[in-house]
Formats: sequence, structure tokens, C-alpha cells
Amino acid sequence: MSVQQIPTGKIIDGEEVIAIELTNSKGTYVKIFNYGAIISKFVVKNANGEMQDIVLGFDDIEGYLDPAYLANYPYFGAVVGRYANRIKNGRFTIDGETYQLAQNAGTDTLHGGITGFDKKVWDVIDIVDGPQSAVTLQYESPGGEENFPGNLIVDLTFELTENDELILSFEAETDQATAINLTHHGYFNLAPKGGNIKNHKLQIFSSNYLEQDDNYSVTGKLIPVKDTAHDFTQLKEIGRDWNEDEGYDQTFVLDKIYGDLSLASKTIEDESGLTLNVYTTEPVAHLYTAKYLDVKNGKEGRDYESYSAFCVETQHHPNGINIPEFPSTVLRPEDLYTQTTVYKVSLNR
Repeated sequence: MSVQQIPTGKIIDGEEVIAIELTNSKGTYVKIFNYGAIISKFVVKNANGEMQDIVLGFDDIEGYLDPAYLANYPYFGAVVGRYANRIKNGRFTIDGETYQLAQNAGTDTLHGGITGFDKKVWDVIDIVDGPQSAVTLQYESPGGEENFPGNLIVDLTFELTENDELILSFEAETDQATAINLTHHGYFNLAPKGGNIKNHKLQIFSSNYLEQDDNYSVTGKLIPVKDTAHDFTQLKEIGRDWNEDEGYDQTFVLDKIYGDLSLASKTIEDESGLTLNVYTTEPVAHLYTAKYLDVKNGKEGRDYESYSAFCVETQHHPNGINIPEFPSTVLRPEDLYTQTTVYKVSLNR
């Protein structure tokens, strides 16, 4: 196992951007930028004996800062906060006080606002170079940032195991009651040469998904997946039942006890022989099949188009801050926010 810190020479807001590489004895390695806590590479050995990168992104930090990329911004591999997904009308109330956020997705707030955690340089506060390599990043979000209340301190540890598990462990504390809902926005493709993910086989351990309005904002209503195109209770090709013009952009309520680390989804790709299992302590997983993806000059000069990746964004219920029936997304000074998500890669042949 090993950990390497690699200076990029890039300075953003007075802070140096660093790449951190975690490698295990099998040669599996993960490259993380402290800018946006971005996972830019996740390289594993497939069933054909080839080293394969299973996440979309760029070869260097400059790609993530390119104006053309930011103009149609997909949040490649970044940590999303202070609040993932949408908040209806960009507004919420805590303890009788109402907070109005920037409305950056129509009338709603998406992924934390104009400048979320995905565009911040995080501090590297701990490195573990041992049996399981790890790095801990920290971001201190000041009260009033994007108009969220409270000074919020977030620690995120990335740990790579000998079993090809990448473990993301979050902790957060605040000095004032605030809204929080963090997720990792990785774009995965398990095929050796990439391309459309419609033939990937997917299973989601969920009996219900969340109704959304015309702007993809959650209404509070649960819809059974049975007899719908959203039924992934058994392994099936992603594209088998989808509307080819829309794909999937829905939140699935997991059949689990909130807080327990359990299996949320399983994805299999036949040509590579790779399986990706996602485990989480979170209550929901948002499936996005990248309908709006349009990125030029990605890794090795590749262009990324619609449906060339899938995302499994583990989190709390979107818009849960405005829906009392959902698990609370309010963090108070006396509490500690925790979340764990695990990406485990294995061979299926």
C-alpha cells in the first residue's frame, strides 16, 4: 500500500491544488484532487487482465477548470455540498428563520448553490501510509456561505483497502443549526472502452422511488417501483425499460435501516467482467444516467456524451429540509453528522 502527494502547480484562492494517489498491492489506485475532493481516477484490473479506469474525468486539474466544461457543468467526481440535489424554491426554514439560497436550477437550488463544496480547495489534514492507505481532507464552510447558516467543518476520509474497496467516510460539525446533505458525484462506466451504459446490468435494493415535479424537485410522495420502468429489484440492463430520450434521474428509497451500512446497488458489465457494489449508511440513492452530459476532451482526448456514465449518489432525501416526513437534514451544534459510502470493485467471471 502507498500514498503519494503530487503538487499540480495550480493555486486557487491562494490554496495549492494537490493530487493524492492511493495504491494497494494489487495495483488498484485512486487519484484524488483536494480541489472539490474530486476522484479523478479509479483504476482496477478487469477480467481480461487490463488496468481500466472506471470513472469519467480529465487527465489533469486544468480540465476541471476549463470554461467550456464549467458552462455545462456535470460535477465530475466531486463531493457535493452543503446540500446535494435540489431544494425547492431555494428556500428552507429552521427554528422559525427562513433562508433564501441562490436559485441556480430554474427556481430551485441545486448541489449547494453557485459555488459549492465541489469548487473549494480542501485542506489535507491526515495521511495514512500503511496496510490500508488513506487521506483525510477538511473543508471549513463559513456561516453565510451560499446563505447557509452556521460555520460547518467537514472531514472526509478516503480509504483504499486490499479488497479493492474505496471507503468514503464523512463527519461534520456546526456551531448553528443548518441544513446538510452531502454526496459524492462519481460518473462510472465499467466497459473497457466506455460508450453507452445501457447494456450495464443494474440492481437497486429499493421498493419505492420519489416523485419529482417538472424541475426534478422531490414532492414528498413515494411511488412503488413494481410494474414500472424504475423496477431494478432484480438485475437488468439499464436500458431495457428506459425512455431513450430521458434515461434515469430519480431518487430511490433504499430497503434498509437508516444508519446501517448495507448494499444499495450492484452494477455488472460483461465485457470487462467487472462488478461495482455500492454500500451506504444513507437512506436513498439517486440514479443518474447522464442525459445532459456533453464534455469534450476528457481523459485521453475522449468526448463524453449522453448516457456514457451512470451515477449512484448516496444521500438523504432531496428537498428533505422542506418535507417533515423525511429523515431530518438539520444538523445542530450538539450533533455529529456521519456518513459512509463504499465502492467495492470485484470480478464477475
